[in-house]
Amino acid sequence: MSLKMSKTEREKFLAELHVGVISIAEEGRGPLCAPIWYEYEPGGELWILTGRDSRKGRLLQDAGRFSLVAQTETPPYQYVSVEGPITSIEKPDLERHERPMAHRYLGQEFGDSYIESTRTDSNADSILVRMRPERWLTTDYSK
Repeated sequence: MSLKMSKTEREKFLAELHVGVISIAEEGRGPLCAPIWYEYEPGGELWILTGRDSRKGRLLQDAGRFSLVAQTETPPYQYVSVEGPITSIEKPDLERHERPMAHRYLGQEFGDSYIESTRTDSNADSILVRMRPERWLTTDYSK
């Protein structure tokens, strides 16, 4: 019996609400691994938001690719790991990207409060990074 998810199962799982863990290559060290909010629609690209001049932002621009894993935290455990090239780095739009992401993870009320409390000049340096998943690893212990 295989514990691997089908293409439909893995894409559905990745599209669900999970805090991801991003992994980015860093020369001379192990990869940077950190929790991150993300967005994904089945069949599309995965995207994240980060600061252009943050460690993540600098490494993403240098590496040109990253990995991300999403998992359940309770049995039966499931996870999806994706890895692929960055397809674009662009300036995010507050109403199309930042606010919907905050609502996804915090709900409308707390998401709006989060957006308002973090609106500073440093937000002008935020980037939206898109990645096309090429390699998938999955396990579903509920099978």
